[in-house]
Amino acid sequence: MAKKEKQNKVAKKGKALLEEFKKFISRGNVLDMAVGVIIGGAFSAIVNAVVKILMSVCTFAIPGGINGLVTVLPAVTAAQKGMDVANGLGQSFKAADLQSLATRLANATYGDSVVANNPNLIESVKSTIISKYTLHGTNYFYNMSAIIDWGTLINAIISFLIIAVTLFVIIKVASFTAKKREEMKAKALEQYYEKHPEERPVPPEPGKPEPTTNEILLQIKDLLAEKK
Repeated sequence: MAKKEKQNKVAKKGKALLEEFKKFISRGNVLDMAVGVIIGGAFSAIVNAVVKILMSVCTFAIPGGINGLVTVLPAVTAAQKGMDVANGLGQSFKAADLQSLATRLANATYGDSVVANNPNLIESVKSTIISKYTLHGTNYFYNMSAIIDWGTLINAIISFLIIAVTLFVIIKVASFTAKKREEMKAKALEQYYEKHPEERPVPPEPGKPEPTTNEILLQIKDLLAEKK
């Protein structure tokens, strides 16, 4: 019997939590927030795409475009100097030299005769090189090196400015619309009082706050209800 009562209590608590969760997700502000997050994510993707196009057009004369705006800091440790400095694989190298550098490293590692009989070794070495370097524009940069990616920074700044300006305009338009709506309500209320001066509320006594528009509308609603 006690076990059954305990199960009933657990079931009631679970049901109460489920109802509370339903009320939470059905609130207007939660749904608005979810919609805002989805739209914001889609808008950010559009802004980033537009910025990339604009920056590509503006930096078309730079080798590699905006992705090529990279600065490599001097190596402080041996691990930052590159994969194999002796064979030309330092902190960076041109993408056009990838094949020749892979061939050079394969010959140095396995020997010329072995590579000549097994050309697939060059492709294997090339894959190893690519895994340790990242392509920025027309150059490969060693992953262990300290790199300043100016292109990504500029892209992020411009995206932020576009989104900030857009949000500013939206907020200004929303504020202007809300102000106009309040003015229209006040004008309609004044026109009503001109037709029904007896229903105009008495000015508040000194020291008392003036009634808000909503309070006045509720008073009018009550008066109309009494007349019915």
